[in-house]
Amino acid sequence: MRVTVIGTGYVGTVTGACLAYLGHRVTCVDTDESKITKLRRGESPIYEPYLEELLQSAQKRGGLDFNTELAASAAESDVIFIAVGTPPLPSGEADLRYLEAAARGIGAALDGSRYCVVVNKSTVPVGCGNLVEALVREGIGEARPADRHSVRFGVASNPEFLREGCAIADSLFPDRIVVGTVDEKAQETMRELYAPLVAQRFAPPAGVPRPAGMGEVRLLVTTLTSAEMIKYAANAFLAMKIGFANEIANICERVGAEGTEVMTGIGLDSRIGAKFLNPGVGWGGSCFGKDILSLLHTAREYGYDSKLLQASLDVNVAQRQMVIQKLQEKLFILKGRTIALLGLAFKPETDDLRDAPSLHIAERLLQMDARVSVYDPVAMPLCRETRPDLKVRYCSSEFEAAERADAIVIVTEWPQFRDLDLGRLAQSMASPILVDGRNLFAPEEAIRAGFDYTGIGRCPRPKASQLRSLPSSADAAGEPAAPRPAII
Repeated sequence: MRVTVIGTGYVGTVTGACLAYLGHRVTCVDTDESKITKLRRGESPIYEPYLEELLQSAQKRGGLDFNTELAASAAESDVIFIAVGTPPLPSGEADLRYLEAAARGIGAALDGSRYCVVVNKSTVPVGCGNLVEALVREGIGEARPADRHSVRFGVASNPEFLREGCAIADSLFPDRIVVGTVDEKAQETMRELYAPLVAQRFAPPAGVPRPAGMGEVRLLVTTLTSAEMIKYAANAFLAMKIGFANEIANICERVGAEGTEVMTGIGLDSRIGAKFLNPGVGWGGSCFGKDILSLLHTAREYGYDSKLLQASLDVNVAQRQMVIQKLQEKLFILKGRTIALLGLAFKPETDDLRDAPSLHIAERLLQMDARVSVYDPVAMPLCRETRPDLKVRYCSSEFEAAERADAIVIVTEWPQFRDLDLGRLAQSMASPILVDGRNLFAPEEAIRAGFDYTGIGRCPRPKASQLRSLPSSADAAGEPAAPRPAII
């Protein structure tokens, strides 16, 4: 099928590359000429594993191109995705100016020669399907007044459920596909577009294997409004689940329970599930906070005050402050101290800094006149570019960041941090204090390495001097202790 994707941000670029991989003919459109130039060279504007390889492969086959002009590709398309940004305004409502411009541009391009489905891929407030339909009609009327009511097109909502760091896998092997529309022709078109994904009969790309035992994907057809609400509800629930895990972990610390064991125990309940139950320094990224704020704004428009949604935001902000409190408990005075932050991106396998806990923690430490050194394997160039006001010291390795530091905070759970030589790290520091904000390490392992260790939701542990007299699990069993509770 012929597809146009408007917007080459995270969602648009991944969507375009994956649809081209499945055999559709895709044009990605963006007004940012520098982005388009980069994409034409086969370079991804974002860091995402395997995305660049997918872009280059699709371009070589002739299935994917990039343009700054919408008219030509939109007029020839069976499906046009709107994948533009909808950032939050100070009020919490979404800024829809890019969506509005895209919808009017689509209307100006449609000439009535073929039926087309206009799809909201962007996360948009409830009711935007109706708004897009009206704006496309306005665009048609502005370009060709006589055709305003005669050009036939459909409107659908098709929310994305991508996780940064594994977006290719999430696109090609989704849990479900949601299509919101009551237009039967639009439903038929979207079923045809997604037929390869539903059947799962394509060969997976190199490096992105199909999950074992995966069968056909459920395609759920709903009304426009329900599809829009599904996206917001899903993100709000995941944010609340993380917040719940953190709240319970904070109580665990106070009563002497082990938060990771408690989360493992409740996660074994099939009604709850184990995902998104890892205690830590809180969630970040572009979706959860923005989507909860937008949903709160919508609720208030209809006279409803959602206390649970507001609490999810409040708990997350408080969890970041918990790191500062733990540092104060260990060092008492932070003024003049050097704190090393390992990890800047809000999660591993991305360079995304939007609403990253690391930035909140760094800003607070700098306000308290601490010195902050940072290391991230991917996100430092973007942080330098986008946050020139952040007066931190960028380091070339974890060990440079730790040199003569008074404490280390694990902020992002990059896989390589799990394999760090903790003994070497501790010896290089002025005072070996480790605040494990992602519970990467077994407390005993860190303490044996010489650290004064504290995690999130972890009960008090014996001092290093007490551990030295005990045989290590490696001596006793020939392998290191597992950081997570065993499931027998």
